[in-house]
Amino acid sequence: MEPKTFAELGLSSKVQAAISAAGYTTPTPIQAAAIPIAVTGQDVLGIAQTGTGKTASFVLPMITRLETGRARARMPRSLILAPTRELAAQVAQSFEKYGLGNKLSLALLIGGVSMDDQVKKLDRGVDVLIATPGRLLDHFQRGRVMLMGVEILVIDEADRMLDMGFIPDIEKICKLLPPRRQTLFFSATMPPEITRLVSQFLTNPERIEVAPPATTAKTITQRFQYCANGEDWAKREVLRDLIASQNVKNAIIFCNRKVEVAILHKSLVKHGFSAGALHGDMDQKARMETLDKFRSGDLKLLAASDVAARGLDIPDVSHIFNFDLPWQPDDYVHRIGRTGRAGKEGVSMSLVTVDELKSLKDIEKMLGEPVEWIGEAPSDQDFADAGKKRRGRGGRGARPGGGRGERGGRSGAPAQARGDDKGRRGGAQRGGERRERGGEHGSERGEQRPEARAEQPREPREHREPREHREPREQQARQPREPRPEQREQPRAARPQQQPNGAGPSQGRPPRNAQADAKPVQQPRGEQRPQQQRQPEGGRSGFADNVPAFLRNPVKRPAKVAGE
Repeated sequence: MEPKTFAELGLSSKVQAAISAAGYTTPTPIQAAAIPIAVTGQDVLGIAQTGTGKTASFVLPMITRLETGRARARMPRSLILAPTRELAAQVAQSFEKYGLGNKLSLALLIGGVSMDDQVKKLDRGVDVLIATPGRLLDHFQRGRVMLMGVEILVIDEADRMLDMGFIPDIEKICKLLPPRRQTLFFSATMPPEITRLVSQFLTNPERIEVAPPATTAKTITQRFQYCANGEDWAKREVLRDLIASQNVKNAIIFCNRKVEVAILHKSLVKHGFSAGALHGDMDQKARMETLDKFRSGDLKLLAASDVAARGLDIPDVSHIFNFDLPWQPDDYVHRIGRTGRAGKEGVSMSLVTVDELKSLKDIEKMLGEPVEWIGEAPSDQDFADAGKKRRGRGGRGARPGGGRGERGGRSGAPAQARGDDKGRRGGAQRGGERRERGGEHGSERGEQRPEARAEQPREPREHREPREHREPREQQARQPREPRPEQREQPRAARPQQQPNGAGPSQGRPPRNAQADAKPVQQPRGEQRPQQQRQPEGGRSGFADNVPAFLRNPVKRPAKVAGE
């Protein structure tokens, strides 16, 4: 026969006194089944839906077992791992509530809180260490905590750990613990990965399952509102109408993305609702302040992401609204489990767009019965179109062209982007062909390459001879200087006829001028034409005006130039 009171569960007198002071008299099914086994030191695998009192089912036997003994510095006697900061803080509150008659020390290792205060508590020694996996590994790697003294390990919300990617961290932590320990493992569902973890780290556990996996409480009234217009602004109007039509004491409104949480919160405040926001981008202090205001009644509505969907014990939540249907049916169970707790009645209302009808079918399959609609239900054609329409971010409610939200450009924009990209590639290819043809026939077509235009300001430098081509000053002094401009002009007049046929420079030029003109002849046509157009008025080439000073007076300054 099942025990009916806490006195029959094997708990210590101090723990029973704390339970009575808290006002509890009858244990829940998971508590009645798990506590007597956990008190004896045996491993426990607890599977129960959210809101059934799993936290007390491991907190109460832990306090009873830890009443005897003493903690040593940096060596906690027990360890509780939680997936989120809020859940870890809630577990700490449970220990403070039920451990009034005991002098158990406690440390909470979570992100967003100063490490110095945490280190001071660890240095003094703690009986109970409550932590998120990431922060615990951080302290361990810094040498601030040692885990070889852990006698009891608790893994809470194990399936949530899996969803958040903490399983590798859990495996690392379990390998750091002594093999002779008690492990209490709690989860709402048992996916294959969780089953593997159980077989690896639990020793002959007692399996306790008080309800089928992923089922909702019978005390929750579930209804669904179809939104034919999937735009977010239209959904917000429907949500406000639902809130106004219901006797809402307080409610949590769930969104799939934190950016939607922020937008919805701003909209609710703008329309005069008492609302707060809770999502992963908020720092720990702001998150805890928002939760405290919601618990105390200062805030009536709480817009939240799935960070608040599991483990939060917020009493007397009258309504749950799903602004977005969750992607996984299990998340639906955990979301609406925030209401209807401990046998109380609750209401859940979910907005559904045409692109969420497939997710609705998965939820219906999990519930095992058709859902109840508010107003007109979606037609068969809507269900047929559910797999075809994918508008915007994730296919729901985006404007044409994908202009909505973080990923709005993924549905309508790709075709345009591909067209633009194709056009750019085609234009670049045609431009490349034109440049090639221009390089071969530019002189005939009168085209000018960009390289030639870029060289125009540097025209005087092009007439200088390379240093290796300059002859000794004695030969330069003997050569006449007057004919040089005219000699420079002769090859230019002859080039249009010579270069296309591959002919070299004129044979009648002086040797030095032929050598000096070797470099300009090798350059492409397009670079020579601008130089002809920039000749000064009067027909002069302009070269004589730009002759370096040491070439104008070669005899007067030989010594100085040589000295340089």
